[in-house]
Order: sequence, then structure tokens, then C-alpha cells
Amino acid sequence: MQPTTQPLNSGRTPIRSGQQRLLFLTPRIRAALVGTAMALSLAYAAMATAQPAAKPATPKEYVPDVGQDGKDVIWVPTPQALVDKMLDMAKVTPQDRLMDLGSGDGRTVITAAQRGLTAQGIEYNPDLVELSRRNAQRAGVSDRATFIAADLFQTDLSKADVITMFLLTTINEKLRPTLLQLPPGTRVVSNTFRMGDWEPDAAETITQDCSTYCTALLWIVPAKVEGKWDVSGQTLHLTQQYQMLSGKLGSADISDARMDGTAISFVANGVRYTGEVNGKTMSGTAAGKGSWSAKRT
Repeated sequence: MQPTTQPLNSGRTPIRSGQQRLLFLTPRIRAALVGTAMALSLAYAAMATAQPAAKPATPKEYVPDVGQDGKDVIWVPTPQALVDKMLDMAKVTPQDRLMDLGSGDGRTVITAAQRGLTAQGIEYNPDLVELSRRNAQRAGVSDRATFIAADLFQTDLSKADVITMFLLTTINEKLRPTLLQLPPGTRVVSNTFRMGDWEPDAAETITQDCSTYCTALLWIVPAKVEGKWDVSGQTLHLTQQYQMLSGKLGSADISDARMDGTAISFVANGVRYTGEVNGKTMSGTAAGKGSWSAKRT
């Protein structure tokens, strides 16, 4: 007889060898996998810590587009050659204070500061204001060239000796009443656009290094002289339209009469009178007749 062998799982359902291997090895495999995963996780964390942090991207500097919309006008820069001409026409000096209305990229203010002036730009677009400040810094004139974000119609212009602008005629006309209230002798210079029926005192067009918007227009705020004045017992009766004058000295009509800031000139009875206005008085010389003076009556 063959010897009888008792099954290992006597009385139980037979277990196949493959199943037995799976049941007995699974806990070990599970432990090994957990250990490997932990090791990989620690290694990855160490690598991430060792790598330098990425530098934040440098913001791109604002660059305006020619023709972009603004509050009152589109932005078009004044050619540099005309900037120089405008300042020349205004006869600026380092003692002058300049304000540029709608200062854009700041070139007029910066050029004035480079000539020694204290200059300020008024610009509604805050991006252009920041750009102008950077440009002034690069030019080394940020101590004399400043910029503010403001509405030009809400800005006090009374401290300016020179006002520059590149605005539309309609905007200039809207500004005109304010400009005419500025101290006599204040110089106003516009790129191309006029001031309605207030004719400029001077105009110059350049042809070199300029293809568009190449005319500079200058106005000098006139002293207010309309009314009656006593000139050595004669009545000087003046009618004023901006800088242009008409009227009579005694019974004689005056001609070629105008204001140039505080300077007055006219012809009466064939004699040219020139002088300076100082509030309620004026004085000067009459050609061939010596000095003259007048007092407002």
C-alpha cells in the first residue's frame, strides 16, 4: 500500500499555491511600497528646497501709442525741434517757472528743466505721468522737472511765467478766459492750434527736423487798460480787444495801438507813444516830446 499523507489544511477548502503566495507576500509588498514612496517624497522635497526660487518677471515699461485716446485730446508728441522753437519764442530764462498742459511723455518739461527752468507737467493719464518721471530721472533733471496727474481745467496756473500746450483749438478757447486772467506778461505758447479770435503775437513755422505740427504760436497776456486815463489834462480813452487797442487822445484818434504784456504803444497826432502799465498808472516816452504819464480816472 502507498503511504497516506494528510493534507496541510485538513478539513478546509484547498488553497492553491498561487493564492497562498499572494496572501503571504502582500503585506511585505505593501510595506515596501510605502517605504519607497516615502523615500521618493523626501528626495523630491530636498531637491525642491535646494533649487533657487524663480525670480518674478520684470514688469514691462509702459510705452504710449501715438494717437491713443486721452481725456480731451489724443496723444501726439510735439517734435523736439518745435519744443526748442516754442521755448525760444517764449524767451525763457532760468528764473522762469513753466507749466506744460497735457505734458504727455514729458519732453517739453524736461527740455525746459535742461535749460535751467523750474518746470511742471500737468497730465491726466497717470501712466504718462509715471513715464515722464522716469524720463526726467534718466535725464538728470527730476529736481526741476516734476509731473502731476490732474485735470488741466482744475489746475491753478497763476504761478506760471510760461505756459506751453499742444491741445485742440476748442480746448484752447475753453482755457482762454483763465489765461487772460493771468498776470500781464505771462507767455503762452501753443503747438499749431490757435485761440479763436485771440490772435497770436507771433508765429513761426519750422521746416527742419519736423514734418507735421511744426508751427509755434505765442501769446503774451496783456494788461487790462480799457477805460479813461488822464494824460497831462487830456483824456486818453481806450477800447481793448485782447492785445489790440483803439480810442482817442483828446479829440484825435489813436492808431497802431496795442499791448505787449505790460508794454503799451500807440500813435496820436503823428506822435508815437510807448510806455509801461503799472496797475492804475502808466508812463513812458513820446517821440520828440519827452516823457509822458497817465493815471486811470
